[in-house]
Amino acid sequence: MKSILFAFYQLTRLPLPGVPFEEKSCGRSTAFFPAVGLILGLILVALARGAQWCFPDQVRAALIVFSLVVLTGGIHLDGFMDSIDGLFSGRSQERKLEIMRDSRVGAFGVIGAICLLLAKYTLLLGLPDKVLIPVLVAVPALSRWCMVIAVTSFPYARPEGLGKVYNAQAGNKELLAATLIAALVAGISINLLGAWLILAGGSFTYLACRRITRELGGMTGDTYGFINEMAEVILLAAVYPYLKLNAWV
Repeated sequence: MKSILFAFYQLTRLPLPGVPFEEKSCGRSTAFFPAVGLILGLILVALARGAQWCFPDQVRAALIVFSLVVLTGGIHLDGFMDSIDGLFSGRSQERKLEIMRDSRVGAFGVIGAICLLLAKYTLLLGLPDKVLIPVLVAVPALSRWCMVIAVTSFPYARPEGLGKVYNAQAGNKELLAATLIAALVAGISINLLGAWLILAGGSFTYLACRRITRELGGMTGDTYGFINEMAEVILLAAVYPYLKLNAWV
């Protein structure tokens, strides 16, 4: 129970009871990351349904993007911006890690965030209503499953930090549990599309984490956020070729 609460406490700003920090619970909580994504997705579905009643599609798409940032406290978006600043700095490995640790956001981070949010908005806006709702259920769960792959399958770049605790305490058991939850959510909500999104999300995560590991010597807490944010975009984008292929068949 503590691990479940810790997962919600770390990944969201939902009003839940705080839990005392414990390294084992921290690592085990990764198993429930997709479950956290499922709850976030269900909240987004409720908001989308409500917005559909009185707002145009453009406002609904903007509300979904805005709500996801609010529900998570922008923690993943912050990691995304820090990662962009460091990875695109063109500096040495050590300097990149220093830049990512700096609390100030640079020009690359701001530009990257604008592009990211615009991509999410556009991709959500273009989805048909009958597809949007089930996709909103599945995508947050799958993107957080991608984070579990990054945590459990790649080394950590820093000698300390909260991300180091996740990396040290989580392993194949947590990855397997998270994969089962993610597959169940995707299978129930979007059927065969779920299998395609799992393949797309898993492939992106593996390739992105390999590149980041070459650049930084491993992953960091910021790059976990980067993986989540980019995975959401990749997953939403991957829906379109699937829909196009089904239209041809």
